[in-house]
Amino acid sequence: MDQTEEDVLGADVVVVEQACFFLRQHHHSAGPVGESFEQGNSLPRWGIRPSSVTPGGPNARRTWRPSPTTWRDGGEVPRSPLRRSPRPVREVRRGARRLGRRAGFPVASASVPAAPLHHNTSLLAALTEVEDALTSSVQTDDEFLTEVASHLIVAGGKRVRPLFSVAAAAVERPRIGDASRESVLGGVSVELVHIGSLYHDDVMDEAVIRRTVDSVNARWGNLRAILAGDFLLARASEIAASLGVEVAGLLAATIAKLCEGQVRELQSMFDVGRTEEAYLSSISGKTASLFASACRIGGIVADLDRDAIDAVTEFGQRYGMAFQMVDDVLDLTATEEQLGKPAGNDLVEGVYTLPVLRALELDGGEELRDLLGQPLEPAQIDRVRAIARVNGGIDAALAEARAQVDAAAVALAPFEGSEAAAALVGAAEHLLESVRAIASRHG
Repeated sequence: MDQTEEDVLGADVVVVEQACFFLRQHHHSAGPVGESFEQGNSLPRWGIRPSSVTPGGPNARRTWRPSPTTWRDGGEVPRSPLRRSPRPVREVRRGARRLGRRAGFPVASASVPAAPLHHNTSLLAALTEVEDALTSSVQTDDEFLTEVASHLIVAGGKRVRPLFSVAAAAVERPRIGDASRESVLGGVSVELVHIGSLYHDDVMDEAVIRRTVDSVNARWGNLRAILAGDFLLARASEIAASLGVEVAGLLAATIAKLCEGQVRELQSMFDVGRTEEAYLSSISGKTASLFASACRIGGIVADLDRDAIDAVTEFGQRYGMAFQMVDDVLDLTATEEQLGKPAGNDLVEGVYTLPVLRALELDGGEELRDLLGQPLEPAQIDRVRAIARVNGGIDAALAEARAQVDAAAVALAPFEGSEAAAALVGAAEHLLESVRAIASRHG
């Protein structure tokens, strides 16, 4: 699960940094056990104000509409992120392309991949605000903690989740325009959870490289990496709390889903009998939940109506499912150079993903079943990858990713004419175009 983040919306390779948490002990030392981290007691420096709301208080059901300096109490229990649309997928895909053309934002076709989110001038401007807020969020009175906590922030990243928050907040407008401070902060809170999970993930995997730099655990040891990851989760929660009760509850629930998804994956390691249902449940928690929450928070702070909030949430959930499926396909089809990690890494760890599960049910499945269920030698890994590529396992997984992208487009169909909705749909389409280009070259 050690993975390097690429330009998920603008490059040829799409790689998911799986959100995982430190859930088991390791036998190697992380450094002095008594080393402590002192946290500064000030809030991040971009002007947020702490909420004075008491959960369950007299105004606890009022909808949140925060401003950069004044917050109103309230919030509602987050609703289910999935909402079905009755519109046929074929009709929605045509509508999505019309939506994109009217907004002046290219949408994917069979020959031309969609433009990345980063090509939109409004979202590029928001990206600058996101970077500033991320940097401010990890500043403390302890210079060492600041250095460790900011390590992967400084290393860079495409900030897809924060941009989803900004775009989701603008789906009811013809043009994206200037991003609200609340949508930026909401996206930053989700990104901090994501980055904190990577700190824990790298401890679990004993990874030494992340985003082309030393992993935190490789440079400072496991103990410091775990504590710094915890610190990032705490700062994420602090920011979410400043945006209201509903956002705070949603982020807490998202962190729980991440843990649940990772536990489910750990429980099925080297299990040839892993079901597709178990796989989908795991990736829904560990990957898709962050995209769904980023979009939902954007909708909440923009004070969209509940149907619109549910719609952008479903888009994020469906996108996140496709995002993980694409990554699982790349693990079997891309090269080590393209991935920035050993190809077939999931197989090494005994994690059997959708393309492998589908390949087990097709021609060559019996040979595959005999190989799996145990640690594999390099030659065996190559054989498993070859079987999945030629017997239809890869194509079957991509077809499921296609279905998820179509469902994502269905969710945003009510926002025809919106530049933000077109950008989001274009991002989802580009996800598939990218992986198909890689798979076709190595199939």
